[in-house]
Amino acid sequence: MRALRFDRFGGPDVLRVAEVPDPVATDGTAVVAVRSASVNPSDLKNVAGRMEDTVLPRVPGRDFAGTVVDGPPEWRGAEVWGTGGDVGFTFDGSHAEYLRVPVGALVRKPERLSFEEASAVGVNFVIGWLGAVEVAQLGQGETVVVFGVAGGVGGAVAQIARARGARVLGVDRIAPAEGTPAAEIVDEFVPFTDPAEVADTLLKHSGGRGAEVVYDAVGGVTTAAALAALAQRGRLVVISAVGTPTVEINLPDFYHREARLLGADSRKLDLTESAERLTLLTPYFERGEFRPLPVAHRFGLEDGPKAYSAVADQVPGRVVIIPEPLT
Repeated sequence: MRALRFDRFGGPDVLRVAEVPDPVATDGTAVVAVRSASVNPSDLKNVAGRMEDTVLPRVPGRDFAGTVVDGPPEWRGAEVWGTGGDVGFTFDGSHAEYLRVPVGALVRKPERLSFEEASAVGVNFVIGWLGAVEVAQLGQGETVVVFGVAGGVGGAVAQIARARGARVLGVDRIAPAEGTPAAEIVDEFVPFTDPAEVADTLLKHSGGRGAEVVYDAVGGVTTAAALAALAQRGRLVVISAVGTPTVEINLPDFYHREARLLGADSRKLDLTESAERLTLLTPYFERGEFRPLPVAHRFGLEDGPKAYSAVADQVPGRVVIIPEPLT
């Protein structure tokens, strides 16, 4: 089969299309013919050597959607979707024609979604659900501030928060694009400029109380504003660090407000554990309550480096790789 591969860390130019042996199903595993696989910022970081535990040489790619072609009879021909914190790091990933996965990682793709749309869900919604629901335990009637709301994770969190009955305030450099799910959900949008001004504006939008939950999908450059926007006993969820890995915290202010600082990491969820979350998310997609960001850029395997460059350039919309020849 053909696969996008790298044997050293670096920029998108280290990626090459290679002929590698077709994966074969064994006891407890299945083979998926990949119909579409999205490119996430974490895939870009993986190729650059900025993610721990990656074993070279490697085929990258975390998210995928496709058809089971080998494995248990009851799964053959099934349309599935998936993601994982191990795939593309410690074993070969989805930026290839075929992918071998544990049978326990198989989840039927929502019929409402195309292969392209389904392949753009995984990382964003799994970490969104993990941070907002499992870690922060966001509840009905609470206010949540989402930093990075125009991005994939932020847009997912906004939708999850609305489904939980929360009021959603969004922060980003630019507003969510018209027609995107986040643009239709956010109650108030605040452009990220000066952190102090952002915090003051968020406090005004929350009646001076602050937000019960702040989901910071950016981190680092936004941490000061995120902390300042917390309500008494508020919970701050951090999944990333942009610009700086370290921040200063006013400890007396932090403990007087009895604030909580919580980390969430989708890399800790393997394919099977991620499948459990996708199973929970499936009904929301079937009802049309959840929607991925629109797929805006499509590349064949031969143009895989261009797909990674597009993500590096932060193009709007999702980027996917279609392993079969594009027509």
